Amino acid sequence: MPVRTPRKPKPPPAFTGERADGASIAALHRQAEHCTRCDLYKDATQLVFGEGPPHAPVVLVGEQPGDREDEAGKPFVGPAGRLLDECLEQAGVDRALCYVTNAVKHFKFERRGKRRLHARPNAGEIQRCAWWLAAEIELLEPRLIVALGATALYALMGRSVGLTQERGRIVKTVNGTPLLVTVHPSYLLRIRDRAEAQAARQAFVEDLERVASFLGEGEERNAPRVAVE
Repeated sequence: MPVRTPRKPKPPPAFTGERADGASIAALHRQAEHCTRCDLYKDATQLVFGEGPPHAPVVLVGEQPGDREDEAGKPFVGPAGRLLDECLEQAGVDRALCYVTNAVKHFKFERRGKRRLHARPNAGEIQRCAWWLAAEIELLEPRLIVALGATALYALMGRSVGLTQERGRIVKTVNGTPLLVTVHPSYLLRIRDRAEAQAARQAFVEDLERVASFLGEGEERNAPRVAVE
């Protein structure tokens, strides 16, 4: 009877070893402006690349730009972005230390009359756009990545990690970078019941508090030791 060789698990889309080359985030952004790796560029208004300090210790990865982001050309400027900013502040995380980006850089939508409704990117679109996400992470070398929602988690961890099971925990990517798993802030906006929405927001803030704790622990480890007489 022939012996089957077990298949090696596929690496996560962002860590396949294939990535764009750029000397800086700004240079990478300029390259991405001409991206045609998937068809989403055809209908989107413009590319929405990541933004933040060039050596940000924290990288927040969402799913894709929404309608507001597509028009502005900037990530997380719509309702979900404003909620994220509020929750980061409540959790004690300095927003100025964060680089924000998305797994997919073009807005995918369905038209309903004059409205453009969000449509979830498929696996192929996520895999092709991971080319840019991988390069962002390579250049930034963050101390912590935060996966906001299932699409970001798939781009960064593949199918080996589930959102529900690992939410609120810090796992490691295949390149060794710690990664915090949590929901996307847009999830909170879809909850209609007020009490449920408040509880979900508090749980999200508690997840983000792990970012502040992680950074604080790092500062303590790197602080110079003072001799005690």
